[in-house]
Amino acid sequence: MYKSYYPKAGEIERNWYVVDANGQTLGRLATKIAAVLLGKHKPTFTPGVEMGDYVVVINAERITVTGKKMEEKMYHRHSGYPGGLTSISLRDQLKKFPERVIQSAVWGMLPHNRMGRHLLKRLKVYAGPEHPHEAQNPETLA
Repeated sequence: MYKSYYPKAGEIERNWYVVDANGQTLGRLATKIAAVLLGKHKPTFTPGVEMGDYVVVINAERITVTGKKMEEKMYHRHSGYPGGLTSISLRDQLKKFPERVIQSAVWGMLPHNRMGRHLLKRLKVYAGPEHPHEAQNPETLA
C-alpha cells in the first residue's frame, strides 16, 4: 500500500532568492514571486504546507506596466472612519511607496487566509538596488 508524502517541518529547506524588478512587467513578475513563495517550484510541493522560500525584490521603483495602467489603475485604502476612503493612482504610488505596488500584486496571487499572510512575510521589497540580506547569500531568480 502506498502512502502519500507529507513533509515534516525539519525537512523543509528554505532558500533566499533575489529578483531585480528593473524593466520587468508587474503582473508577470508577481506570478513568479508568488510561485516561489508558495513553493511550487520544488518537487516536494504539497498544497497547504508552507514549503516556499524567501524572496528579496530590488529596484521596485523601476517596474513597468502595459497599456494605460499608470494613470487608470487605482489603489484604495480605508481608514475605518466614515468618508475615510483614499485612492491613489499607480504612477503616484510608484513615486511615494514603490514597495506597496509589488507587495499588493503578489498578495493578490496568494491565498487570502492565515497561510497567505504568513507567506507574505517572506517577501522583502526594496525601492533601490541595495538590500540588507547579503548575509543570507541569495541566489538570483531567473
